[in-house]
Amino acid sequence: MERHDAAVSLLASQVKQFYERKTPFRIYHGSTNSTREYQYLPDNMVDTSKLSNVLSVDSRSRMALVEPNVPMDKLVEATLPFRLVPPVIMEFPGITAGGGFAGTSGESSSFRYGFFERTVNSIEIVLANGEIINASSTENSDIFYGAASSFGTLGVTTLLEIQLIDAMSFVELTYYPVSSVQAAVQKIEEATADLSNDYLDGILFAKDRGVICVGRLKDRIERGIRVQRFTRSTDPWFYLHAKKLIAKSTDPVTEAIPLVDYLFRYDRGGFWVGSYAFRYFLTPFNRVTRWALDKYMHTRVMYHALHKSGLAKSYVIQDVAVPYEGAAEFVDYLDESFGHYPIWLCPLHRTGKSESSPRGLTALKADPNAATMILNIGVWGPGPTERRAFVRANRNMEQKVHELQGQKCLYAHAYYTEDEFWDIYDQKEYDALRAKCDASYLPSVYDKVKVDVVAEERAVKESLITWLLATFWSIWPLGGLYGFLHATLGGDYLIRRETKCGLLMSKCKNLY
Repeated sequence: MERHDAAVSLLASQVKQFYERKTPFRIYHGSTNSTREYQYLPDNMVDTSKLSNVLSVDSRSRMALVEPNVPMDKLVEATLPFRLVPPVIMEFPGITAGGGFAGTSGESSSFRYGFFERTVNSIEIVLANGEIINASSTENSDIFYGAASSFGTLGVTTLLEIQLIDAMSFVELTYYPVSSVQAAVQKIEEATADLSNDYLDGILFAKDRGVICVGRLKDRIERGIRVQRFTRSTDPWFYLHAKKLIAKSTDPVTEAIPLVDYLFRYDRGGFWVGSYAFRYFLTPFNRVTRWALDKYMHTRVMYHALHKSGLAKSYVIQDVAVPYEGAAEFVDYLDESFGHYPIWLCPLHRTGKSESSPRGLTALKADPNAATMILNIGVWGPGPTERRAFVRANRNMEQKVHELQGQKCLYAHAYYTEDEFWDIYDQKEYDALRAKCDASYLPSVYDKVKVDVVAEERAVKESLITWLLATFWSIWPLGGLYGFLHATLGGDYLIRRETKCGLLMSKCKNLY
């Protein structure tokens, strides 16, 4: 804690200097799993990359004290020796605890526990004026709830106390084939009602074909159930494996998956987004090529390539949530307007285990009739190649979500106008909290999540260099090759992944 306190004290003094000059600053985290491009400006950057340690794991209180830049694989590595695990673990191992808290994360256990932020008991935060405070549901509660999903616009979160639950050796996963969205929702509701279930999500491979995956933590494998892994280069990608299983049988299939393999089952291939890289480079997509290129098909590396390639501007990256009754209509809309499968389904409980109502930007404007359970729908794939058509497609999707009384995760690309954005979220409450934290000089959450199409077009018109870069990215396959080159040379990403996953598997092999 002495090292931590010294680092936070230094950071607070830097923030205070920015506050006194009323100079907005950015937070440098080091590696990123953000879907947005980052402009690193050394003269107005606060560096939190060293705040990357698990300070303690308390097996009695079942809490972990965690710095914000601790990635999920490192957090699991620290808690599993105590036979404990966080209730909500983001499926990509490089996503950090601070990122999950500040940016909204719902995963396959969120039908029980809600968003990741709902499993955080308290935080330490450096406010935008340089003051260091603690915040929880009982102390500075408005700041605690407001900081969740605020994307660092109130200050810099420097420590989180995260809940833990009992870990077991395996997740016994049952794959239930479904033939419609309605059938998928019905199976999700049945699985939610069964309190023995710990994990729940699904995949649509077509509008009339999908799978709902129901998981239970287990220490012993029943006779006849095979063990399946997903983290080794020779293992199948999870979505392909699930697709193959339901193609063979219309009956449910059950497997036992080692816990770590289950938690990070979507890392290889980034759900299925990695398959588009094979298509982009006209590369055969089979077991041999996936094995040969496995090093580059993990999400840490893929995000690195995504940022450098410029391809994020032509790929739809949206996570939206709609009430169950609107799910079929929204999938019909996607089937006609988007046309790409698979699509991810993930039920979310708005409040999780907490009795308090959600606040901050995870909550819409007050609505007493808002559904308790909502269905997250992950939409990731190629969009229209012409920029204006691409923007129009995303805006239409946002409008459809709003029409169905849903909401979107703001980690994804946001194309709302400012008026549209604040018609959805409570600007009055947000601005009041920003004023209390002396944070009004910082970029707002809208400033941080929006895609500024007007500024893009103006920059292209006014700058020859910007025009040349835009032209470069548009020529196939230059952008992709540039991103792949950076991923190939990105030794820090490659070493970090291999080292942590290797340690995690070796340290926790006794669990298997």
